[in-house]
Amino acid sequence: MELYAAEEIETFLFFSFNEYCGFSRSDMTLKKDARFSESELLKFFRVIRKLKQHVPLQYIFGHTEFYGLKLKVNEHVLIPRPETEELVEWVIEGTREKGRGAGENHLITQSPNHRILDIGTGSGCIAIALKKNIPSAEVYALDISEKALEVAKENAEKNKTEIHFLQGDILEFYRKDAKTQSKNAEEKNLAPLRLSGEKKFDIIVSNPPYITEAEKTGMEKNVLEYEPHTALFVPDNDALLFYRAILDFAKDKLSPGGKIYFELNDKYADAVATLAKEKGFVNCVVKKDLSGKGRMMRGEKKQSTI
Repeated sequence: MELYAAEEIETFLFFSFNEYCGFSRSDMTLKKDARFSESELLKFFRVIRKLKQHVPLQYIFGHTEFYGLKLKVNEHVLIPRPETEELVEWVIEGTREKGRGAGENHLITQSPNHRILDIGTGSGCIAIALKKNIPSAEVYALDISEKALEVAKENAEKNKTEIHFLQGDILEFYRKDAKTQSKNAEEKNLAPLRLSGEKKFDIIVSNPPYITEAEKTGMEKNVLEYEPHTALFVPDNDALLFYRAILDFAKDKLSPGGKIYFELNDKYADAVATLAKEKGFVNCVVKKDLSGKGRMMRGEKKQSTI
C-alpha cells in the first residue's frame, strides 16, 4: 500500500531539494546529475524516515510559507492552510477604502488606525500577515496555549511585526477572572486577557476549532497524529461552540460598524451565518474559497442608532 500519491511525492522531493540544496523547480531538471555529500544525503534519509511516520513536511523542516511570510511551525501550532490565506486577503480587502477621484484613476488606500484581534492565533499567521499588510493597524492575538504563543511571538519578531499577545480561553471569558486565566502571563512576557473597559476592536478575525469528532475518520494520519487536537476539534453535539462564544464576545468588543471574519467548516457555513444574524449581526456573507466551498464568513455589528 502506497503511503503517498505520486503528486505528493514529487512535491516532497521539490521542497526537500529546495530546503537543503536551494534548488528551484528548473534546477530539478537542469541539475539532475548533481552529486551530494554523505551529510547531505543523511538529511534526505531523515526526511524519508519522518515521512514514513506521517510527520508533516512542515514540521520536519520546522517552518512553512504563509502569505509571503516564513513562519516557524511545530507540534504546538496548526500548519497554516491556503484557505486561511484567502481569509487574510478578504480582511485586507475590507480595510481598503476608495480615495477621491473617479474612473480608473480612483485611488485605493488603507483605512488608518484599525484595531484588530485575532482569536486562536496559533502560529500567529493571520495576525502577522495582517500587520505586515496593514502597517497602521494595532493588532492583538489571543490563544489559550502558552506553547503556541511562544511560537507566535518568535514569528512576529522574525517578521519584524509588533503584535500584542494575549493569553486566555475565549470560552471562559465571561466565567473567569482575568488573573486566573493568565497568572503566569507577565513571566512569559504576554499580556493577560484583560479587555474589559478598553476601547473596542474594529475587526475580529478567527480560524477557530471547527472539525467535529465524527469527522476524524476521514482525516489523514499526518493531521490526526501530529497537529494539536485542541486547535482542530469540537464535540459532535456542539459544532458551533467556538463561533457562539466568539460572536458573544464580539457583541461587546466590536465597535459599531466593526466587522467579524471567520474561517468555516463548509458543512456548517449557513448555520454560522444564521447564528451571527440571530446574535444581531448584519450584512452576513458566506464566501467560497477557490475550490468552491463556503469556507469564510463576514458579519458586521450594527451601527449605533441615536
